[in-house]
Amino acid sequence: MGASKQTVYLWYTSMVAASCMNLYGYDAAAFNALQGSANWRQHFHDPDPNVIGSVNTAYTVGCVISGFFVSAPISNYLGRRWAMMIGCIFVIIASFLAAFSPRNIGAFIGAKALVGIGQGITLPAGPVYISEITPAKTRGAVMSFWQLFFSVGNSMGFLVALACSKKSEQLGNWDWKIVMLCQMIAPAFIVSSLWACPESPRWYIQKNRTEEAVAALLRIRNTREEVDAEIEQIQLAVAFEQKNNISGSYGPLWKDPSVRSRLILAILMNVGQQCTGQGSLNNYSTIIFQKVFKDNDTIQLLNALNALLGILFTLNATFTIDRFGRRFLLLVGAVGMSTCMLVVAILVTQTPDLGDGLRSQPVAIGTVFLMFLFGFFFKPSWGATVWVWTSEIFSMNVRSQAVAMSTQAQNVANAVLLQLFPLFLANEGFYAMYMFFAMNLVLAFFVYFFIPETKGKTLESMDILFGGANHAEDTTPDDPPMLGPDATENVVSESVGEGVSGSGVGR
Repeated sequence: MGASKQTVYLWYTSMVAASCMNLYGYDAAAFNALQGSANWRQHFHDPDPNVIGSVNTAYTVGCVISGFFVSAPISNYLGRRWAMMIGCIFVIIASFLAAFSPRNIGAFIGAKALVGIGQGITLPAGPVYISEITPAKTRGAVMSFWQLFFSVGNSMGFLVALACSKKSEQLGNWDWKIVMLCQMIAPAFIVSSLWACPESPRWYIQKNRTEEAVAALLRIRNTREEVDAEIEQIQLAVAFEQKNNISGSYGPLWKDPSVRSRLILAILMNVGQQCTGQGSLNNYSTIIFQKVFKDNDTIQLLNALNALLGILFTLNATFTIDRFGRRFLLLVGAVGMSTCMLVVAILVTQTPDLGDGLRSQPVAIGTVFLMFLFGFFFKPSWGATVWVWTSEIFSMNVRSQAVAMSTQAQNVANAVLLQLFPLFLANEGFYAMYMFFAMNLVLAFFVYFFIPETKGKTLESMDILFGGANHAEDTTPDDPPMLGPDATENVVSESVGEGVSGSGVGR
């Protein structure tokens, strides 16, 4: 028996939202590849490692500022889709400006900061949207596609860069301008596709738009019974929050002990994602491979192959995250990455160079294998699972703010590491990998002792798991009924005939 049209449509809407992560993946690959472009370096007067770090820092600062202060208000007041669309529009404009920057690195840095602002708005809204439209039993598998689209974007970036590097002499400055202009494709697709996607039913309920919430759920759930039960549970949670004056501001993040502990854990998890070393290795893989390979075409090919393998590695999460659970993947991933970093550090630092700073071919091959193996452990665990876990643990009234704040902790940690890592690598070489070996061991202990399993839990039941009040049941007997059969009946015929184009954005 095939999947129902509602299930297919649910996957379609989730994939459109997950495509937001394509922006992040492509941008990381694009700037990584540009560092190997002689034309780009010449255009901007051969920037040194400090300037290279500043480009990444500018992006991260823009991302953090918009993620902390802009994304959640837009997501709460205009809807999750509007937040994704507005962020994508920023990225489109910024990519065009970066491609046509004058011969001044400051202009390119400004364009990268604008890319960061756009992604800072888009990236927190995407996982919130996906988690709010998917049922608990498949939420982990669907959310794992969030990280998958990072790998898709990463692959696209490196493949475009590889193709351009092959014709760099003929293309001149267009070898890097094309890379930047292609960054406009994914956000343009997302903006055009989101008009056909329903808004989050949880957002509709918060805005007292019950009929639209029911209509949205009828398009992505298989039975009326599922819709009725889910709407009732959401409304009970909203009623609890309204009765107890729980606002959608940042205040409850710190006042409620249960929410506060969740926020601290989520921030540490997201900082930990960057401390694994993946961000630094991904952004500076060109520089890393230059220590064992001479030819830029070979390096760009390895980058593209690594990104393509990342797609396959991330797919592991879709089959394992709801079967083995979040904790299992996080623990195995941390131990595996730690082992890879230890072995690659020993391999490169304890073997002689060939007189030009490079290593022998067997050492180079071993280094590439270990870098790829690192990705095998990272992608389904600290890559996909951290996003899943972060997006599902918070109460509805603070979900947008908490996810925005938690995920921006990634960018704060990333900003520090991306500014320091190129200097550390230049001065210490592969001894820098011992740092990531130790960090991953610490992360394994952290998960084992502090992170609870969330597999199979509904979003409304997370409060109980973390020791908070049950928002979905803690209501007084005199609370008015929030949903009757008539509320669903009124919109059934309208929703069934509506198709994929009947939902307006933030109406």
